[in-house]
Amino acid sequence: MKKTPLYNLDINIYEETLDNGLKVFVVPKKDINNIYVTFSTNYGSIQNEFIPINENKMRKFPDGIAHFLEHKVFEQKSGEDPFNFFSKTGSDCNANTSNFKTTYLFVTQEKIKENLNYLLDFVQEPYFTDENVEKEKGIIEQELKMYQDDPDTNANETIIYNTFVKHPIKLPIGGTVDSIKKITKEDLYTCYNTFYNPANMFVVVTGNVNPKKIIEIIKENQNKKEFKKLEKIKIKEYLEPNNVDKKEETKFMNVTVPKLIISYKINIENISLNDMKILNYIGIYADLKIGPVSAFLEKIKEEKIVTKDILYSTIKTDKHIVLVIEASTENQEKLLKMIDKEIKNKKILEKEFLRKKKLALSSCIYMSDSIYSLNSFIMNSLIRENKVNYNIYEDYQNITYKEFVEFIDKINFNNKSILFVNPKE
Repeated sequence: MKKTPLYNLDINIYEETLDNGLKVFVVPKKDINNIYVTFSTNYGSIQNEFIPINENKMRKFPDGIAHFLEHKVFEQKSGEDPFNFFSKTGSDCNANTSNFKTTYLFVTQEKIKENLNYLLDFVQEPYFTDENVEKEKGIIEQELKMYQDDPDTNANETIIYNTFVKHPIKLPIGGTVDSIKKITKEDLYTCYNTFYNPANMFVVVTGNVNPKKIIEIIKENQNKKEFKKLEKIKIKEYLEPNNVDKKEETKFMNVTVPKLIISYKINIENISLNDMKILNYIGIYADLKIGPVSAFLEKIKEEKIVTKDILYSTIKTDKHIVLVIEASTENQEKLLKMIDKEIKNKKILEKEFLRKKKLALSSCIYMSDSIYSLNSFIMNSLIRENKVNYNIYEDYQNITYKEFVEFIDKINFNNKSILFVNPKE
């Protein structure tokens, strides 16, 4: 068991890779009561075309199959519902699928051995039948229709779909009604056996625990099971162009105030910075330009162009980063021109940058105090870089105004997609 401190954050992370390849990370926090456990696989919605384990040809699987598989893993041959089990032990259980990973989790204050063993067992004992797969299709179909009826979800999926051309990140995580109808029991087992191998998975435990005991529990559990050896999974690569798929679209939805959504698609192939800096710099830039305390937002609120804050988020793939900006406004065209002008005006004062740098360092300290944020930080590090960044605080300390300006100067904000969301008549 390897013990490594998080630089300057008074946190130790205990790490061990088991004989079957499963990675285990434990962060003890004795000053709190809760224990947060996540069990994740490097398998999300974008990995739908790959060479399955024990095969030699690339295969395309129906969109949304990773999310479908997440649902079906809860199906137990015994008929027991994992949610009921965790509820009886005073714990909360859940799961989620993203573009890049699938995670099963629970939160508890006691019976950690019982809960941890159950989590490992139910995730590692799949039970799919033709009947329960067909039944699940109806459940997920209703879930997808519900999402489509939600204006925010619908708009977000639309702008991402219009931004990307070839990359599967453009597709909804849950797939479509048509795509999930194509999923078979055999498809689920093939995807499960390929991606749910321990060598492609990791456990993260944060909270009031003894690291040695946690790793002993997991080792004992895994030593009772046999798994096939997993070679590196070959996933199809997509040559995503710099242009957007659709430059502009108007949709009518159940909204009371019209919305404007803009996505800026930025090529980062020639930028020699790590993911943390790229995401941090683009976040700082967006916050300074259109964030809650920006001069720009104050101005457009005074002019009554918007009444609420502008929202923004980022999406990163291997070659692009996308900045998505969303606002509710009755003056869509005017606000579009104003935002575009502000984003392309790259002038940022050093004192403004340094203020945001201090906030970033503060957020890093806050992260170290939360078992949920710590767990998420470790998961995201493993997904993005296949390792934990133990120098995250130092990295924040080392961001500089000079490097930030050089990064922003290289960015091209000309490739964008626009979505106008208007109320239904």
